[in-house]
Amino acid sequence: MSLALFTRDLDPVIYDTQEFVAAVQQLALRSRYSHIRIVAIDPTAAIKDGHRLIELGRRLSSFIEFRRPSQEHAKHPESLLIVDETGLLYRPVANRYEGFADSDNAFEARAHLRDFDEIWEQAEPEPEFRRLGL
Repeated sequence: MSLALFTRDLDPVIYDTQEFVAAVQQLALRSRYSHIRIVAIDPTAAIKDGHRLIELGRRLSSFIEFRRPSQEHAKHPESLLIVDETGLLYRPVANRYEGFADSDNAFEARAHLRDFDEIWEQAEPEPEFRRLGL
């Protein structure tokens, strides 16, 4: 069980909905091997606004990890979501709601996952996603 998300700002129209967060929670809790990786270029507004996905990530930090991309990858214009190496939501320009989705395309999903893995390996953990318990 896996989910890989590369997003500019954790687009609230898509990723801050009750339905999406519930699906991510279900995926995370389905197996102890579930792994959800999220790379967000500029999460500032999402953190400030109390984004549901960030709150879920704080509660399920064993399953959900957030990172900020390297400067090189922060310039990528696209947004992508890959689920279980077969499902794909791809937008070539992240701030436009144009692209494609396919729930069963392992070839295309794995090709984008290779790109995501490279971004992930060079990304840094994002400390702003962690809640400070004082």
